[in-house]
Amino acid sequence: MDFKNRLKYYQNLTEEGLRRFLPPEDTYPPVIHQAMNYSLQAGGKRLRPVLLLAAGEWSGLMPEKLLPAAVGVECLHTYSLIHDDLPAMDNDDFRRGKPTNHKVFGEAIAILAGDALLTKAFELTAKTMELGIPAERVVRAIAELAVASGSEGLIAGQVVDLTSNEKKKDPEVLQYIHLNKTARLIRYSLIAGGILAGALEEEIEALDNYGRHLGLAFQMVDDLLDVIGDFTKIGKPVGSDEKNQKLTYVSLFGIDETRRQAEEEIAAAQNILKRYGERSSFFIELAEYILKRES
Repeated sequence: MDFKNRLKYYQNLTEEGLRRFLPPEDTYPPVIHQAMNYSLQAGGKRLRPVLLLAAGEWSGLMPEKLLPAAVGVECLHTYSLIHDDLPAMDNDDFRRGKPTNHKVFGEAIAILAGDALLTKAFELTAKTMELGIPAERVVRAIAELAVASGSEGLIAGQVVDLTSNEKKKDPEVLQYIHLNKTARLIRYSLIAGGILAGALEEEIEALDNYGRHLGLAFQMVDDLLDVIGDFTKIGKPVGSDEKNQKLTYVSLFGIDETRRQAEEEIAAAQNILKRYGERSSFFIELAEYILKRES
């Protein structure tokens, strides 16, 4: 299977899992399930579940066995986007070309929808035991998920992002933000796939290091798209980082240097997994796909 078809296979599997594992919109009370599904079904590349499924298959396990955990990480990612868009955070009106959750359902329901998706992520990761994944692997993955999404992971990145601005031009602060806000959940997706599939410790470490570089490159491309992107492709207004005085790679280094650093991070990510030969071809091509994306 070539890269594009394999990517589409993982994405389609994720869409199937979202339909299977999330409560229908008419589940009582309907408004919360409508709000959850509204953001989950808004589209997107499904990068994090794709990474989890691909890492599991790379480690020798059929992707279907990992589907609940893959849907779980997409739930957690979507929760972070809902909360990130709130007036108290980035105050964004659009996400993926649609009005943000709080614009449709109000702030209170948007907050609760995010909370519900966060807790659903842990429930679904635990559900992999029903598909035969050993309990000790599942417990380890749940622990990794908690750390990745907590006050020393995703939330840490969010806090420092909120309390920093482009006037504080500190490269170390910028890297800290995005190692946690962006790269941490990408890294989790990869190592969780390896852990749940029973990968060797050195393989889990390689997946983790690949994810670190991939996550930083992903954010650099995001920062570039906020300046030179197209609203019809990225689904949100261009220039919002500058409007909010965000510390970004572009505000710190400029467009050309940010692009150069992104290329450097992608090359580093690819080099980590190249030593495993042909089995890593999907990850090598995925890194190139991330670098060249337009949304």
